[in-house]
Amino acid sequence: MNHASNAGAGPAADPALQSAVAKVKRHVLPLFVIMFIVNYIDRVNIGFVRSQMETDLGIGAAAFGFGAGLFFIGYALFEVPSNLLLQKVGARAWLTRIMLTWGLVATAMAFIQNETHFYILRFLLGIAEAGFFPGVIYYFTRWLPGAERGKAIAIFLSGSAIASLISGPLSGALLQIQGLGWHGWQWMFFIEGMASVLLCGFVWFWLDSKPHDAKWLERAEQDALVAAIDEEQRAREAATTVKPSLGALLKDHQIVLFCVIYFCIQLTIYAATFWLPTIIKRMGELNSVEVGLFNSIPWLISIIGMYAFARLAAKWKFQQAWVAAALLIAALGMFVSTTGGPIFAFVAVCFAAIGFKSASSLFWPIPQAYLDARIAAGVIALINSVGNLGGFVAPTTFGLLEQHTGSIQGGLYALAATSVLAAIVVFFARTQPGPRDDSGLPAPRLSRSHA
Repeated sequence: MNHASNAGAGPAADPALQSAVAKVKRHVLPLFVIMFIVNYIDRVNIGFVRSQMETDLGIGAAAFGFGAGLFFIGYALFEVPSNLLLQKVGARAWLTRIMLTWGLVATAMAFIQNETHFYILRFLLGIAEAGFFPGVIYYFTRWLPGAERGKAIAIFLSGSAIASLISGPLSGALLQIQGLGWHGWQWMFFIEGMASVLLCGFVWFWLDSKPHDAKWLERAEQDALVAAIDEEQRAREAATTVKPSLGALLKDHQIVLFCVIYFCIQLTIYAATFWLPTIIKRMGELNSVEVGLFNSIPWLISIIGMYAFARLAAKWKFQQAWVAAALLIAALGMFVSTTGGPIFAFVAVCFAAIGFKSASSLFWPIPQAYLDARIAAGVIALINSVGNLGGFVAPTTFGLLEQHTGSIQGGLYALAATSVLAAIVVFFARTQPGPRDDSGLPAPRLSRSHA
């Protein structure tokens, strides 16, 4: 059977390809979701111990915000090198290494004694985690045809929403542990960090780097999968006469647009992630477990919203419009959260969560469709690292605002404005690469008089 000739018609055109795609989803997606859950918990669990760290270590709002954001500086600096190394070393070894090192650093958070320790370990945690998210996104480009990647990414990104859903109750329960001279926040860091260390052993034995390494696929399924993905790449290469270099693509204004859009999305996500527990505590006299339970509500709602948006986007295909709609929902929710009391603000953030989490999953199919697979890994990492700098800007700014003004209202207005800006910018983002010149840059369009 000529698998390549059927590749463009989608998995249903070839039984072997259809079977391979189904097996990849069953074998790989659940593990990636679990990895993302523990990854996200280790990244954001400090949001639940802000008051305890202030009491026990003297870390104030500004220092907390700065330390929370330092993670993303380390992450951004090492994101692209990490993803390029993944291509050389292989996904199995590199993703296992990433998980082991982030687990060890997350565990070491239990032993911090002052602001300096806090800053150093948050920065190192960012370095350790760098490459995980874009590595998984790149993994999908080598294991799934384009028609299946959007749904796979939506499922994978649901891991962050699930993590946000369970991290509150889990962290709240762990904060109640006392013993061996440790505070609850130390037990929380230690137990959640060690979970990542233990899981990396399973990752090593379960993952494969390439379809032809997968013993759980029949040879015909391996061939069909590789042929389908190669056929897509050949079609993409037909639009350009030369292999675009990473340097040339950095001059491509589309890549700049992708970075701006994703930065705006991440800005809102991490502002909500790190400061939502603080908003909840203002609702009344709540203990750690109750704060954790309330914290899970917006993320539960966002999972439903992500699924609904993914179904709608698959049925009515205009990806930019769906991203813009999600961003406008986020903007409205953030703006409205400033107009009432703490309970009203919490309800508004629940509404906003539908928007900013959906926008995150809806965004990635746009750059994936635009990028040449030969340089996709590096550019995906670049977009993710620049976008995740929003995770530095948001908590740092909010911490300074609260310490100096006693309010984060100005930050919420700014989040609403940036979401509206991103909703406008996304319509200028293209999903097709088009012809490129000899340098690898998009070729200038001819005017009508020369067409």
